[in-house]
Amino acid sequence: MIGAVVIIPTYNEIENIEAIIKAVLGQSNDVHVLIVDDNSPDLTALKVKELQNTYTNRLFLEVRKEKSGLGTAYIHGFKWALSREYDFIFEMDADFSHNPNDLPKLYNACAINGADVSIGSRYKTGVNVVNWPMGRVLMSYFASKYVRFITGMNITDTTAGFVCYKNHVLKAINLDTVKFIGYAFQIEMKFKAYLKNFTIVEVPVIFTDRTKGESKLHRGIISEAIFGVISMKIKSIFKK
Repeated sequence: MIGAVVIIPTYNEIENIEAIIKAVLGQSNDVHVLIVDDNSPDLTALKVKELQNTYTNRLFLEVRKEKSGLGTAYIHGFKWALSREYDFIFEMDADFSHNPNDLPKLYNACAINGADVSIGSRYKTGVNVVNWPMGRVLMSYFASKYVRFITGMNITDTTAGFVCYKNHVLKAINLDTVKFIGYAFQIEMKFKAYLKNFTIVEVPVIFTDRTKGESKLHRGIISEAIFGVISMKIKSIFKK
C-alpha cells in the first residue's frame, strides 16, 4: 500500500485506539495512519502519542480544540494528507466496524483496477451488517435507496464511511465548499466525485457494529442526511 494514509477521526475511543492502529499499520509497512482527535476527555490523543514512539514516521496525530463533527475532522485530515502528497487517502472508523483487513481490497481497486474512488460497501451484495438491530439496518439500507433515487448515483451504499480516494479526486473537489458534518458528509463527498465523472466502485465488505465505546449517531445527523440530500441535489441542478 505504497503512498497510502488512513485517516481515523476519534472522540473518546480509548478502548479501541491502540488495537485499531496496530491492525491498520499491520496491513503493510508502507501504510501510514493519521488520527484526528477532537480533544477526547478520555485521553485518546495521549495514547496515540505514546504509540508514536513505536511507529515513528508512520503514525501521525492532529488534535483539534473540541468536538466539531465527523465531516470537519475528515476535511482537516484530507487537507493534511494533500499537503504531504499521499497518493491514496482512506477514511475509516476507529471502532472496528470497518475491518482493517479490507483496506488492501479498497487500495487494489484504485491502485490496480483504475478506480478513482473505492467504497467499502455494506449493500453491494445484499445486506452485510453484523450486530445492528433490525431497525437500524432498515434505516440505513433505505436511506441509501433514498439517496440513490434523489441524486441519481449508481451507488448502493451512499452513506458508507469506509472509502479510498485517489489524490486527484480530493484536489478536484473544493473541500472548503463541503457543507455537511454527519452522515450527509459521506453522501456529499460521493456526490461531488460523481458530478465530476470520477470512476466510483463498490467493494463488498462486512460491517460489524462496535463492541467497545459509544456510538456517535444521533437524530440531528439523520435529519441532516434526509433533508440535506434534497438541498444538495437542487443546488447541483441550478449550477449546471
